[in-house]
Amino acid sequence: MKSVVSNKILIIEDNEQNLYLETYLLENSGYQVIAARDGPEAIQLAERVNADIILLDIQLPGMDGFAVLKAIKKIPRIADVPVIAVTSHAMTGDRERILAAGCVDYIEKPIDPEIFVAQIEKYLPTRTDHE
Repeated sequence: MKSVVSNKILIIEDNEQNLYLETYLLENSGYQVIAARDGPEAIQLAERVNADIILLDIQLPGMDGFAVLKAIKKIPRIADVPVIAVTSHAMTGDRERILAAGCVDYIEKPIDPEIFVAQIEKYLPTRTDHE
Protein backbone atom coordinates (compact mmCIF):
# COMPACT_ATOMS: atom_id res chain seq x y z
CA MET A 1 0.00 0.00 0.00
CA LYS A 2 1.37 3.39 -1.01
CA SER A 3 1.49 6.23 1.47
CA VAL A 4 1.48 9.79 0.25
CA VAL A 5 4.01 12.14 1.80
CA SER A 6 2.97 15.77 2.11
CA ASN A 7 4.85 18.01 -0.32
CA LYS A 8 6.77 20.94 1.15
CA ILE A 9 6.15 24.33 -0.39
CA LEU A 10 8.36 27.34 0.33
CA ILE A 11 6.46 30.62 -0.04
CA ILE A 12 8.57 33.76 -0.36
CA GLU A 13 6.14 36.63 0.28
CA ASP A 14 6.43 39.86 2.27
CA ASN A 15 2.72 40.78 2.26
CA GLU A 16 1.01 39.20 5.29
CA GLN A 17 -2.45 39.01 3.66
CA ASN A 18 -1.10 37.30 0.53
CA LEU A 19 1.00 34.94 2.65
CA TYR A 20 -2.00 34.07 4.83
CA LEU A 21 -4.27 33.31 1.87
CA GLU A 22 -1.68 31.22 -0.01
CA THR A 23 -0.76 29.30 3.16
CA TYR A 24 -4.42 28.70 4.04
CA LEU A 25 -5.26 27.34 0.58
CA LEU A 26 -2.20 25.08 0.43
CA GLU A 27 -2.45 23.74 3.99
CA ASN A 28 -6.15 22.97 3.45
CA SER A 29 -5.06 20.88 0.47
CA GLY A 30 -2.63 18.90 2.63
CA TYR A 31 0.64 20.64 1.85
CA GLN A 32 3.31 21.65 4.34
CA VAL A 33 4.10 25.37 3.98
CA ILE A 34 7.31 27.11 5.01
CA ALA A 35 7.35 30.92 4.74
CA ALA A 36 10.09 33.45 4.12
CA ARG A 37 9.39 37.17 4.17
CA ASP A 38 12.52 38.52 2.46
CA GLY A 39 15.32 37.47 0.12
CA PRO A 40 18.08 36.54 2.57
CA GLU A 41 15.67 34.48 4.70
CA ALA A 42 14.34 32.83 1.52
CA ILE A 43 17.77 31.73 0.35
CA GLN A 44 18.66 30.40 3.79
CA LEU A 45 15.39 28.43 4.04
CA ALA A 46 15.63 27.18 0.45
CA GLU A 47 18.98 25.58 1.32
CA ARG A 48 17.62 23.92 4.49
CA VAL A 49 14.04 22.75 3.98
CA ASN A 50 14.12 20.54 0.85
CA ALA A 51 11.04 22.18 -0.65
CA ASP A 52 9.35 20.44 -3.57
CA ILE A 53 8.39 23.79 -5.06
CA ILE A 54 9.06 27.47 -4.36
CA LEU A 55 6.49 30.25 -4.75
CA LEU A 56 8.30 33.54 -5.25
CA ASP A 57 7.02 37.09 -5.01
CA ILE A 58 9.04 39.30 -7.36
CA GLN A 59 8.54 42.55 -5.43
CA LEU A 60 10.38 41.91 -2.17
CA PRO A 61 11.97 44.50 0.13
CA GLY A 62 15.71 45.00 -0.27
CA MET A 63 16.48 42.01 -2.50
CA ASP A 64 13.99 41.52 -5.34
CA GLY A 65 12.69 38.19 -6.56
CA PHE A 66 15.04 38.13 -9.55
CA ALA A 67 18.07 38.30 -7.23
CA VAL A 68 16.57 35.60 -4.99
CA LEU A 69 15.91 33.35 -7.99
CA LYS A 70 19.45 33.82 -9.29
CA ALA A 71 20.90 32.92 -5.86
CA ILE A 72 18.69 29.83 -5.51
CA LYS A 73 19.59 28.58 -8.98
CA LYS A 74 23.30 28.74 -8.04
CA ILE A 75 22.82 26.19 -5.24
CA PRO A 76 23.35 22.82 -6.98
CA ARG A 77 21.23 20.76 -4.57
CA ILE A 78 18.12 22.89 -5.17
CA ALA A 79 18.79 24.34 -8.63
CA ASP A 80 16.16 22.05 -10.19
CA VAL A 81 13.37 22.80 -7.69
CA PRO A 82 10.54 24.43 -9.68
CA VAL A 83 10.03 28.11 -8.89
CA ILE A 84 6.71 29.78 -9.67
CA ALA A 85 6.49 33.57 -9.59
CA VAL A 86 3.39 34.77 -7.74
CA THR A 87 3.40 38.45 -8.45
CA SER A 88 1.54 41.61 -9.29
CA HIS A 89 4.08 42.36 -12.03
CA ALA A 90 1.59 42.45 -14.89
CA MET A 91 3.09 44.86 -17.37
CA THR A 92 3.70 43.86 -20.98
CA GLY A 93 6.78 41.65 -21.12
CA ASP A 94 6.91 40.85 -17.38
CA ARG A 95 5.68 37.28 -17.82
CA GLU A 96 8.27 36.59 -20.51
CA ARG A 97 11.05 38.20 -18.46
CA ILE A 98 10.12 36.17 -15.36
CA LEU A 99 10.01 32.89 -17.30
CA ALA A 100 13.31 33.71 -19.05
CA ALA A 101 14.89 34.30 -15.62
CA GLY A 102 14.17 30.68 -14.67
CA CYS A 103 10.66 30.46 -13.21
CA VAL A 104 8.57 27.56 -14.54
CA ASP A 105 5.34 29.55 -14.37
CA TYR A 106 3.78 32.87 -13.44
CA ILE A 107 0.67 33.40 -11.33
CA GLU A 108 -0.72 36.91 -11.31
CA LYS A 109 -1.93 38.57 -8.10
CA PRO A 110 -4.49 38.82 -6.83
CA ILE A 111 -4.56 35.04 -6.93
CA ASP A 112 -7.76 33.20 -7.80
CA PRO A 113 -8.53 30.97 -4.77
CA GLU A 114 -10.64 28.67 -6.98
CA ILE A 115 -7.67 27.61 -9.15
CA PHE A 116 -4.54 28.56 -7.14
CA VAL A 117 -3.77 25.08 -5.78
CA ALA A 118 -4.35 23.45 -9.19
CA GLN A 119 -1.96 25.96 -10.78
CA ILE A 120 0.77 24.75 -8.42
CA GLU A 121 -0.05 21.04 -8.35
CA LYS A 122 0.89 20.53 -11.99
CA TYR A 123 4.52 21.20 -11.00
CA LEU A 124 4.58 19.03 -7.87
CA PRO A 125 5.97 15.54 -8.07
CA THR A 126 3.69 12.69 -7.06
CA ARG A 127 5.18 11.44 -3.82
CA THR A 128 4.81 7.83 -2.78
CA ASP A 129 8.05 7.37 -0.88
CA HIS A 130 9.07 7.81 2.74
CA GLU A 131 11.63 10.62 2.42
